[in-house]
Amino acid sequence: MKVAVRYYTKGGNTRRLAEAVAEAVGIEALPISTPVEEYADILFLGNSYYAFSIDPEVRAFIRSLDKSKVGKIVNFGSAAMLNSTYKKVKAEADKAGIPMDEREFHCRGEFKGIHKGKPDAEDCRAAAEFAKMIVG
Repeated sequence: MKVAVRYYTKGGNTRRLAEAVAEAVGIEALPISTPVEEYADILFLGNSYYAFSIDPEVRAFIRSLDKSKVGKIVNFGSAAMLNSTYKKVKAEADKAGIPMDEREFHCRGEFKGIHKGKPDAEDCRAAAEFAKMIVG
């Protein structure tokens, strides 16, 4: 099974989760500025809420994906105030014609002192276990 990990982060929270996910499945986590050029059965996509939605760069990245190169997207991320970005990411994936796995990983992330230290080591371990469960 071929796997890719891409992430978008402003404060580093999602990058830490992406690195844990990637290490768990034996690959490198790359920012969304790096296109998915080789086929991936699973694309782990890390993101968060910014101003009550996914960042426009995440939206553009999903729209730029070649549906013949991505089997499905698995969503993961962190947020200080809001919960999952799943619905927002799925809406974009649907437009791109790329299926999304119903499972996702989400945890709290630090923002302006709220949820200080999150995601922490336990969150990163949980993200890694999630990734291992997804890839089997």
